[in-house]
Amino acid sequence: MSDEGQTAPDWPARPPGPAVPATRAGRTLTFLARYWWASLTVICLALWTPGVLSLPPLDRDESRFAQSSRQMLESGNFIDIRFGHVPRYKKPVGIYWLQAAATAIAGHGDLTHIWTYRLPSLIGGLIAVLLCFWTARAVALPEVSWLAAAFMATSVLLTAESTIATTDAVQLACALGAMGALFRVYLASRDPERPAPTNLTLMLGWTALALGTLIKGPVVLGVCAVTIVALIAWDRGAWRWLAGLKPLYGIPLTLLIVAPWAIAIYVQSKGAFFQQSLGDDFAAKLANGQESHGAWPGYYLALVTITFWPAILFVVPGLGDAIRRHRDPVVHFLLAWAGASWLMFELVPTKLPHYVLPAYPALAILAAAWALTPRDPNPRPWQPPLTWLAAVQFLIGLAALAAAPIIAPRLYGGGVDWQLIAVAAAGALFGLVAFILYLRRSAILATLVATLAVLALYPAITTLAAPRLDQIWVSPRAADLIASHHQPGDPPPALAGYTEPSMMFLLGTETRLTDGGGAAEIGVQEGGLALIEDRERPAFLAHLAEVEGDATPIDALDGFNYSRGKKVHLTLYRMTATRDFGVPPGE
Repeated sequence: MSDEGQTAPDWPARPPGPAVPATRAGRTLTFLARYWWASLTVICLALWTPGVLSLPPLDRDESRFAQSSRQMLESGNFIDIRFGHVPRYKKPVGIYWLQAAATAIAGHGDLTHIWTYRLPSLIGGLIAVLLCFWTARAVALPEVSWLAAAFMATSVLLTAESTIATTDAVQLACALGAMGALFRVYLASRDPERPAPTNLTLMLGWTALALGTLIKGPVVLGVCAVTIVALIAWDRGAWRWLAGLKPLYGIPLTLLIVAPWAIAIYVQSKGAFFQQSLGDDFAAKLANGQESHGAWPGYYLALVTITFWPAILFVVPGLGDAIRRHRDPVVHFLLAWAGASWLMFELVPTKLPHYVLPAYPALAILAAAWALTPRDPNPRPWQPPLTWLAAVQFLIGLAALAAAPIIAPRLYGGGVDWQLIAVAAAGALFGLVAFILYLRRSAILATLVATLAVLALYPAITTLAAPRLDQIWVSPRAADLIASHHQPGDPPPALAGYTEPSMMFLLGTETRLTDGGGAAEIGVQEGGLALIEDRERPAFLAHLAEVEGDATPIDALDGFNYSRGKKVHLTLYRMTATRDFGVPPGE
């Protein structure tokens, strides 16, 4: 990280600006900000590691990513991307390389542990939090920068993405690397006394853009582009500051990083990768709601109460105050970043909660600045309603998170015990204390106590409540069921109806994911085990009767498929091969 911005004037420059009160809470915040990398790392690891280690493979994206990365290690082919025997041409190769490397190093030859595939997300989320501090530090006090980074670290959304083996935590780190450099270039163009970012900073920004492209295609580029367009439109066409990005050096560097694999996959797939990833996947998301993930604009606004908790306590007032001070170049850029990228994600028909994550750092910085700004004794008429709106949002999020580890085991598990109730109650109590401190205008202390709330609530959900949700962990139970009935010489099992990606990760690459008729055909040819979900059972039995096959039900289980939102009943059959293909006729 560059040292640029370490001597920058405190922001906002006009009084009343952020200030650290000479209280115990203020001194604690100053201490944490002095050792920012260590304190933020401890918070991130304490929040995220329990989920990384305790949660089973999740459906569907996590298991698809992990299984495809596993197959790279199994096959030794690090160019092509496959799930089972089918090409997986949706995302570029970056995350698969990272997951494969992490598993090769941490797994010590064992490719079956999901936590090793989650390490890139854990590390990527941590780097994103540290880069949030670095980005804010270009203009803000260390304490403001620390608060902004802590708001990101403790958010529900980044916690979730840093816990599972998907792309978004790593993508956020890439986005912050690129946007942090862009931020410095813009501010230098608006303030002649501010030093321009060094060439190293600029090239690291371009490198982050290239790595983001290898992780998730054009998303990071899109965030940068819409921010630039918003700034140019807002500044009445002023665009010459873009020369400070040194594109004549940056664009070739980006191409140098991205092009080798792009050329290799084009040759190996005969162009199919770009047709499917850009034409079928990316373009389809822009055209309509893909895979039943469509939603109207306003979707992310409705979810932010939960996804940006507990920082939501400061986001709305901070945003209102920022709009009032929109002429300040710092606020100008942050509003363009948050507003343009948020609007972009709202307008895309395909929506998932994590898509909007690249807009959160700008909101976190604005929220942190407002939290440390002394309150106006004569507030404007709009300020108290925003303060109370944020308080209500905080209470809604607190209620949902405190109730989750109690209600979920009742609905999908064997019930709740005193340990869960005690931990959830402790988290709720810390949250209520933070709420009271917020109303008493003790923003720093409210933030620190809210951090204690998440340190209680998040691990309670991932390590205490989640393992009790037997009904939703269908795949681990089904894999154990198959393992308990496996006999030496059995071929890989056949699955029909319930063919979630986690089953392939748990059972192995050669697992057959098929339909009822296909499972029956496999059985008469090879024998072995078949796991049949009820909706495929008629077709399975009908084809067995047609080919005079033999299958005996030996076990069963019930559960709830959270990917489909439906209950499932699975029956395990032992099949006997009735066709002999081993000896040719006449021999």
